[in-house]
Parts: sequence; structure tokens; C-alpha cells
Amino acid sequence: MPIKPATEFVALRSFGGLSKLNMINKIAKNWKSGLTVSLVSMPLSISLAVASGASPSVGIITAIWAGLVASIFGGSNFNVVGPTGALSGIIATYAITHGAGGLATLTLVAGTIILVAYALKLERYLIFIPSSVINGFTLGVALIIAFTQLNSALGLYGLPKHETFFANVIESFQHVQDTSVVTFFTFSIFLIALFVLKKFVPKLPGALLLSPVGIVIGYLSYIKVFSFTLATLGSVFKNISFTFFEYPHFEFSTALLGSGAAVALVAILETMLSAKIADGMTHTKHNERKEMFGLGLANIASGLMGGIPATAALARTSLNIKTGATDKTSATLSSLFLLVTSYFFLTYFNYIPMAVIAAILVYVAIQMIERKEFIKFYRYQKSGFWLSLFVAAITFYEDPIVGIVLGAAIGMILFVEKISHGYYNIKLNTFEDGIIQDITGDDSIEIIKEHADILVYSIKGKLVYLNSRSHIQRFEESLGKYNVIILRFRSVYFVDLDGAETIDEIIEIVKARGQEICLTGLNDNVANLLEQVSPQYRALRKSGLVFTKSHEALKHFGINSDKPEI
Repeated sequence: MPIKPATEFVALRSFGGLSKLNMINKIAKNWKSGLTVSLVSMPLSISLAVASGASPSVGIITAIWAGLVASIFGGSNFNVVGPTGALSGIIATYAITHGAGGLATLTLVAGTIILVAYALKLERYLIFIPSSVINGFTLGVALIIAFTQLNSALGLYGLPKHETFFANVIESFQHVQDTSVVTFFTFSIFLIALFVLKKFVPKLPGALLLSPVGIVIGYLSYIKVFSFTLATLGSVFKNISFTFFEYPHFEFSTALLGSGAAVALVAILETMLSAKIADGMTHTKHNERKEMFGLGLANIASGLMGGIPATAALARTSLNIKTGATDKTSATLSSLFLLVTSYFFLTYFNYIPMAVIAAILVYVAIQMIERKEFIKFYRYQKSGFWLSLFVAAITFYEDPIVGIVLGAAIGMILFVEKISHGYYNIKLNTFEDGIIQDITGDDSIEIIKEHADILVYSIKGKLVYLNSRSHIQRFEESLGKYNVIILRFRSVYFVDLDGAETIDEIIEIVKARGQEICLTGLNDNVANLLEQVSPQYRALRKSGLVFTKSHEALKHFGINSDKPEI
């Protein structure tokens, strides 16, 4: 065996040394942000697990394992993955209907679906879910989280349980007269305090600052220092203790596929959105494919360890960036710090009042609502606004899965209906004056002047089966009082076979009325297609009525255009 030159050993040692030095440098730059995020993650993970219908320790398990695996295999340097409010509504609904014991299986199924979506590159189709549907779904989930905390905020315990979320809300309202004044007062004070801290101390997370205060109040109540008693996390869930693994109880049913698909869809959307926002904050670019792969593995790891579904948490990701994170090492350290801090401090959360947990969750729910987006939709796109409210109502009343699926379907119908109008522009010309009117819009047919000699009809975008009928209808019902029709394709980038047949039909309609017609501005791809499949195009080309520019066509028919670009 040949002996390697000494220089090669030196190079290898130097490479290893540089690698270790680089890792030490990353840890030095990111340990503070990792520690800060871990401290915030503890109360939030506990609260979100409770909101999801799981035990508090399951939230910690999810944050540790999902966060760790996503940070290692993901494609974003800043995303922090764990339990989130966006998923809580779906998880809670599933837990109410099928029991909390099946949540680990739901997590595994969701992770598997995410990996299948990754393998098939399905993330490219997320563009078909409009932002109005996502905002409406988020609003619905926020309402679910908030109303799930009704009993804890009012001090109502031991109420009958129903199979549906909405029925449980009605049950709570029917017992409002049994409200504990002390519990509701505690809830209100902490909720107000969270908003006050956000306004005056925005850099320090309110949940981190108020959790110790809540623990002290709960402990003093427990040892009878106060004359009142508050229900605490420990009294409801019976002695929380640290564990980084709970033996998962696997249950398979047909309902898992639908719920798992919904969880996977929301997890992908939230993670990609969070990564995109993080890119904007840091002027970096995440690897979308790797991030999706890491998310799938994170959910599988969480499920195997007895956790619940996880996705990127925008609030924790933003905190990660604002506290100085420069690399995914921060998210890795956050998971490790969470493991250590939970080992030492989780038992203290036995004393945190349920009213404080409710305040944190209601605060999270309110922060989830994108108020600016709803205002924007209301001002500029009423259909998107009403679709958002519809999705929110279905998500809250019926089911989050039904809400997002139905919303996406309606959004697609509205999108297709909008495209089917067929966008166009009309220019009217006379032999004496040239262009006398320039009209853009779908409803302009009724307002065009009828004394022009030449009409330039510009088709916009693409000419396909979705919008072909609209263009044909305009020529059938209007546009019959002109000597010449110039059909302009400069703004058309795609024509399919239905579009080619549409061109033939328009030419036939125009010729049948005794009008002259020519075509202009065809790109090479469109021209090649028409050459092969359109006999009317070939006839016009042989007659010299296919032009490169519209001003050439106008000149051919006796109008000298001063705008050669048309």
C-alpha cells in the first residue's frame, strides 16, 4: 500500500481543523438566538399541545425532535419547526372525533404524504391555492384555537364532551352562568398584559416573561396562600414530568388519510411561507426542495417519538432572526437547549394556571389573523374577501379539512371564470384621423364608437379552450360594422388547438359578413402551429394578409399610423 505524502496528511488535518473551527464559529454566533428561541418554545409548545388535544409533554417532544430533524435536513437557515397554531385546529378536530391516542399515527401519515409530495414535486401546484383561501383558513383556525380555550378562560370543567368542536362550544356557552370570576379575571389580566408587552417591550416575547409570573401565582394558589384556587396544568393533566419520548399508540383508519393530507398541505404551505418571509428578512434564498424533504422527515421523527404534527412557526422563526441567528445551527441548538431546559424546568409548569395557558393561546390566535390582508381584499378584491370569510366559517363550524378543500375548489372556479372572459384591447381607426379610440377591458364592447373604418382587436395572454368562447361571442354579437378587422397577436404567448380553431371560426364569421380581416404580431411558435392546423391562416398568408407589425397592416389598408409599435 503506497504511503501518502506528508503534504496530503497536512492538507487533511488542515481541512478537518477548518471544519471544526467553522462549526465552533457557527455555535459562537448562534447559541444566544438558539437559547432564546428554546425558552420561548417551552410555554408555546405546551400551550399548543393543549390546544391540539394532546398532553403538554407531547408538545415538548414535538418541538425537540421535529425541530432537530428539520434543522439538520431542511433547506432554510432560519426556519424553526415545531407545534403551531396553524395545525392546532385540524389536530384538535381529529382528537375530538377519533381520540388523542391516534395523533402519533396522524403525524406519521402526514410526514409520509409530505415525502410523497416531495418525490412527485407537488409543491409547484401550491400556487393554485389563492391567498384568500389561506387567510380564511387561518382565520378559521384562529377561531378554533380561541374558542377551544373557552372552558379554561371561564373556569368551566367537567362539562359533557361532544363529537364535534362546534357542539362543545355550544355546551360551554350554555354554562356561562357557572363562570369562575377569579379564573376569568386571571385570564383577562394576562391577555391584556401580553398585548401591553408587545407594544412597549416588542423585543421580548410576552409568553417568556409572563409564564414565570403565572407559575408563581399558581403555586401560591396550590399551597393555599390565596383564598381562591386556580386550576393548573398539573391538576388537569396530572403531574407533568420531562420525557423526550412517549410510546406512540398506532391506530389506522380511513379518516387518517383525509386528515393526514390536510395536515400535510397546511404544513407545507406554512413552512414555505415562513421560509419565504425569512428570506425577505435576511436577503437570503432557501432551498425549497430540501426544506420540504426536511419537513417530511421532521414529522415522521415526531410521530415515531410520540409527538404531534409540526410545521415551521413564523413567530419563532422571526424571533430566531431578530436575536442574531446566522445559520441553521441556531435551530439545532434551540432543540438541544429545549431538551436541557425542559429536563430542569418542565415540572414547574405543573403550577401554571390553565387561565394563563388560555391567555397565551388566545393571544397566539389573535396574532395569527392577517388583518391587513383582509382590509386589502375588501378594498381591492371583494370576491377574495367574501371567499376568505366563507372558508373561515366552514373551517370553524364544520371542519378545517372541508374548509380548505372547499375554499380551494371555489377559488379555482373563480380563477377559471375570470380567465374565461378573454382579455383583449380594441383600437378604432378611420382613414382620415387614424386612431380615434383605444379601449381596454371586458365590458368595453358596449361603449365603442360605431363609425370607425378599421378595428384592431388585440388578444391578451393566451388563447385556449377556457377563453376561446368569449372571443368568438364578441365577434358573433358585436364588431360587425367595420370594413376591416385586424386580429393582433403581439401579446399572445400561447395558443392551443382549441385556440387555433377559434381563430378559424373568427375569420369565418368576419368573412361571412363581408368584412376584410388580417393577422398581425404572431410569434414563431403560434405561427408554426397555425401553419399546420389552420386552413384559414394559410389562406390569409397566401393572400398577403399576415403581417409582422400592426402598423404595416394599417398602411396596407390606407392608414398611415404614427405609432409603429402597435
